[in-house]
Parts: sequence; structure tokens; C-alpha cells
Amino acid sequence: MKRIKCIVAYDGTNFAGYQVQPGKRTVQSELEAALVKIHKGHDVRVFASGRTDAGVHAKGQVIHFNTPLGLPEDRWIPALNSLLPPDIAIQHSKAVSPDFHARFDAVGKEYRYFIHRGKTRDPFKRNYSYQFPYPLALERIREAIPFLTGTHDFTSFCSAKTEVEDRVRTLEEIELIEGDDGFVLCFRGNGFLYNMVRILTGTLLEVGSGERAPEELTEVLERRDRSAAGKTAPGNGLYLWEVFY
Repeated sequence: MKRIKCIVAYDGTNFAGYQVQPGKRTVQSELEAALVKIHKGHDVRVFASGRTDAGVHAKGQVIHFNTPLGLPEDRWIPALNSLLPPDIAIQHSKAVSPDFHARFDAVGKEYRYFIHRGKTRDPFKRNYSYQFPYPLALERIREAIPFLTGTHDFTSFCSAKTEVEDRVRTLEEIELIEGDDGFVLCFRGNGFLYNMVRILTGTLLEVGSGERAPEELTEVLERRDRSAAGKTAPGNGLYLWEVFY
């Protein structure tokens, strides 16, 4: 039995999320359906670095699965891609140690959130970035970033539905990259809670809009209360960019 690690990219627009859900189209269900065909009807379970929500994209999702087949490690790319729908693609495949785990061995992740600042809605970007046409001071966002980086209890910045009890995470870096018609927020950390990046983004947009001061984010963290932070930004602007091991 071999263990195969793959890097997967997907357009999350038409998925109900990554994880299998009864009666819904998900990334995991499509991956496992392709593997069933390759394995002549035998079920193969896929394990991922983490879940993504409906509408959220990935450039660098990592999965692993076990297989009895002797297929060379690089042949999994064309074998799977020939069976996967156009909105999922295997980018890399590699045989790994039998004790490798896509989720539990991850030491960090990078998420990117794309914001389109055009005044007019762009139909070609509507699924891949969040249109924010309102006045925004990027310098205020940059001033706010240091208040969020470091090791904190991020209870205020995760969904109230979060079941994880330990909500302390280290946010190593938030980088703001400007483009021609918008900007990208890059979040790098040792782990992320449910909706954490989207709530961080929504809160930083409130800072940039002048709705709250950059230094207020210290108090938001200290309150450990979801209602203290800003709105949850939509899923369509979010990408799981890279997973680190």
C-alpha cells in the first residue's frame, strides 16, 4: 500500500465546499469519485489539509490517499485530471511516507483574499474577488495589521459555530499587495479557525473605511467575542494559497 500526496487547485464557485455533504456537489466527493474509477469500483478515502467553504477557491490544497496500485507517482496527475471536472485540477503528485498526514503534519498555511475596487461590477471577476467600490484608505489597513499579527486568542475572529476550544493561533504575517484595480490581503499563520480569514478581512475593511480605528483591534482581540469584530467577507474572494509542511 502506497500513500500519495497531491496538490489540488479548484474553482470553488459551483461547490458546496470541500467536505462531502449528502446530496451536494463537493470537491472531496469529486476527487473520491475519480479515485473509485481508477480503483475499479473500490472506495478510496481522501484526506485534506483542511476544509474550505462554499464558493472558496484553492490554488494549493493538499490531499493524501492510500492506494494498492503501482502507478508511478507522476502519473497520478494525468490519471486523475482525465476523470475530474474542469473546475478541479491536480497540480502535483508524489509518493510519501506511510505516516504522512495532509492535515496533522501541516505547520502553516497561506490564504489570500482578493478585493476588486472598481466602481462598476465586473461580471468576469464576480466569482473570484469581492467588489468593494466604497472609499478606502489602505494606509489605515496597514496601520492596523501589526495589532493582529503575533500569537493571540482569535475567538473574536472566528464563527460563533466554531467547535474548537483552543482558539490561540499565531498569525505570522499579513501582507497587503496593491494591484491595478484592487488589492490582495495575504495571511500566513500556523493555523486558522472557521471563517477567521474572512472575518479578519471584513474587519480590516471597516478600518480602511474609517468605521473603526486601527488600535481598536487590540480591544477586539481582548474581548474574545465574535460580535466585537467586523462582518464576514464573502467566500468568493478567498483562496487557500499554500500549505506548509
